[in-house]
Amino acid sequence: MTTAIEQTLETYGIENWGAGYFSINRKGNLVVHPSDGDTSSAADLKEIIDDLAKRGIQTPVLLRFPQLITAQVRKLQRAFRNSIREFDYQGSHMCVYPMKVNQQRAVVEEYLREGSRYDFGLEAGSKAELYAALAQEQSPDSLLVLNGFKDEEFIELAFVGARAGKRVVIVIEKLSELDHVLRIAERYEEDRDGDLPMVGIRVKLYSKGSGRWEKSGGEAAKFGLTTTEILEVIRRLQEEGRIEMLRLLHFHIGSQLTDIKRIKNAMKEAARVYAKIYQMKVPIDLLDVGGGMAVDYDGSKTAFDSSANYNAQEFANDVIYTIKQVCDDENVPHPTVIQESGRYLSAYHAILVTNIQEEIETVVEDITPIEIDEDDPQVVVELGDLRETIGPKNYREYYHDALEHREELFTFFNLGLISLEDRAKGEVLFWDVCERADKFAQANEYVSEEFDDLRRLSRAKYLANFSVFRSAPDHWALDQLFPIVPIHRLNKPPTAYATLCDMTCDSDGVVDKFVDLHDVKNVLELHPLIKGEPYYIAFLLVGAYQEVMGNNHNLFGIPHEAQIYIDEDGYLIKKVIRGTNVGEAVQTARYDRGGLHEGFRRQIAQRVKRGELTQAEAAALVDFYESRISAYTYLSVNGKQRR
Repeated sequence: MTTAIEQTLETYGIENWGAGYFSINRKGNLVVHPSDGDTSSAADLKEIIDDLAKRGIQTPVLLRFPQLITAQVRKLQRAFRNSIREFDYQGSHMCVYPMKVNQQRAVVEEYLREGSRYDFGLEAGSKAELYAALAQEQSPDSLLVLNGFKDEEFIELAFVGARAGKRVVIVIEKLSELDHVLRIAERYEEDRDGDLPMVGIRVKLYSKGSGRWEKSGGEAAKFGLTTTEILEVIRRLQEEGRIEMLRLLHFHIGSQLTDIKRIKNAMKEAARVYAKIYQMKVPIDLLDVGGGMAVDYDGSKTAFDSSANYNAQEFANDVIYTIKQVCDDENVPHPTVIQESGRYLSAYHAILVTNIQEEIETVVEDITPIEIDEDDPQVVVELGDLRETIGPKNYREYYHDALEHREELFTFFNLGLISLEDRAKGEVLFWDVCERADKFAQANEYVSEEFDDLRRLSRAKYLANFSVFRSAPDHWALDQLFPIVPIHRLNKPPTAYATLCDMTCDSDGVVDKFVDLHDVKNVLELHPLIKGEPYYIAFLLVGAYQEVMGNNHNLFGIPHEAQIYIDEDGYLIKKVIRGTNVGEAVQTARYDRGGLHEGFRRQIAQRVKRGELTQAEAAALVDFYESRISAYTYLSVNGKQRR
């Protein structure tokens, strides 16, 4: 017999998208495991949230589990190690983490802590990222790959990195960057005997990726050199006697690549370009296959935008086998494969937990019992008759009648023929009929489409204490799906169907698309709210891009953060970082604390001068206003005041 917890696992698809990191314990709470399949150690999310609340840290809070980054690094390295062994590949595999995916210090340091064992390095795409990367401890043989458009200052900083002992690769994105490289290289050799950075070239492939970022690849891509430009780079390096600097070929066909066939096509084309360049007596030995390795957010294992029809091992097999096949055909050495799979490495480790503040009523509820009397308008009387006589044999006919009567109700009101009280009574009766019709419809084996529409219309709206623009911007901008699961009460079946509204003053601040194994759900199964008790939900797999892409809509700032480590005894809250307070939030819009306080005091002083406030009242108002400068930008949980 299926247990309630097993049903819940299936409802939310946890075993499909969870990659072995998430499960439900006997208490009915969502738990996190430090590695795939490790059920001996777990952290209870509800216990963590309760623990943080005792420390004055209320939701929303971003829970960071660095061990999941470690686990993903090991999965990736193990997959390529297996492929290299299986196909007798003579090159090796290295990874560089793209800092743009999540530049947070805790993420980068945890990645390097484990990745350095395998000579995994970093990728930077801006001066600020390069500046941060140069101070990180990397293994001596790891790479620091520099992508993106670069000016002379950026490139000179790269030379400083090489002089400091880093294995820096400057990827040429346009020919003017080569001018800077050659000029600075000449100056550095004159001024000092130091190591020079390596040079890479980014090729613009004909092959395209798949999914939302398909336009990142192909002939119309933003980045990359054409074949003619690649030949020009090689010619100029040869003329300048710098051809030994050219060591890497790079390509990238998009993020979240959903279809393995597209990946294989790109690998084949890029490997052919690599082989032809090598045959021109260029000492190239590194092939950077870019990022794009997808995360299966919905667990469907398909080429859908929020999924992928392959796993890490299948990805590694296709990359290694395809490159080997082309290189053997061209009789050139197998290159070291460089990979930039930032999303795959970081997505799982971060979880946003927030509370449901309350329910926004979407249908008219019967606040007081409805009684029909002889003075009521005919349309109200008829709606009352439908409510009392609806049954399993006539519910569909009566539902259609109710729709017609509601139109009559609004028409009569707009013509001034019925009162506001009559309209309110009619609305309550209409929704009563709809609710009863829906119950009869759902009891049937086949539910007609019109009742699916009714359920969407009457679904609950839960007000969630977060900003979708800050914490899940890809859902708002790209319809990216993220698994959303209550963190407690999971040993009881969820009986409410709801969408989520965030705290912003924007109609786009909603989450109304949810993961499903076979489709995209437009409602999420949740539990009814219990007055006086908090109800917490978790947005999972938000560790890639969401923090760095989040914006300041309505000046909702960065949520609290807690870094959690898991061991056999449970969990350890290793570090807590408080989120943005009101003062910090307004500073992002160029307001300063002193100016705001002065402006408010001036207005209060004017009211005192006019005799509208006493000095004591004015002082109390000023004290309260100024004390709110340190308040959390989000709402209090069940009336609890945040510090």
